[in-house]
Amino acid sequence: MQIRLSTFDDIPKIIEIIEDAKALLKSLQIDQWQNGYPNAEQIENDIKNVESFVVVNDEHKIIATSMFTIRKEPTYKVIFDGKWIISEDEKYGVIHRLAIKKEHRKSGIAQFVFNEFHQQLREQNIQSLKIDTHEENLGMQSLIKKLGYKYCGIIYTNYGDKRLAFEKVIS
Repeated sequence: MQIRLSTFDDIPKIIEIIEDAKALLKSLQIDQWQNGYPNAEQIENDIKNVESFVVVNDEHKIIATSMFTIRKEPTYKVIFDGKWIISEDEKYGVIHRLAIKKEHRKSGIAQFVFNEFHQQLREQNIQSLKIDTHEENLGMQSLIKKLGYKYCGIIYTNYGDKRLAFEKVIS
């Protein structure tokens, strides 16, 4: 298994994985990703910005996707009912749009993705990875808490939705 930057040729497979994730969230009655986001245009922008990644298995099949950046996340400037561990002024990583192909869920791929991004941050001497998730997305919350992320407060997306914000200091 390896992680690599996404290409435009990967978009159909990425969208397929995201649609699987949307269906899972809907089945769990979580309204995250139920409003047309993320979509192909968003993925294209991530690829143009060199921020879209895929995980491929030993047969070179795409089994997961994620967005990862070290650009500041505008929605993280204001955090309610808490504060970030590492100042918003410092460099940090951000992960968004993590989705695993349904046949490969619960097989350690998400942890692999986080570990890879942690390593990329270490190599750049960046101490923090921040993430937000829907308050009802208990699966993601459980994973990130297991990986040592700390709850920091509430942020609001650029379309006004409430999200729980988490951060991990990378050592």
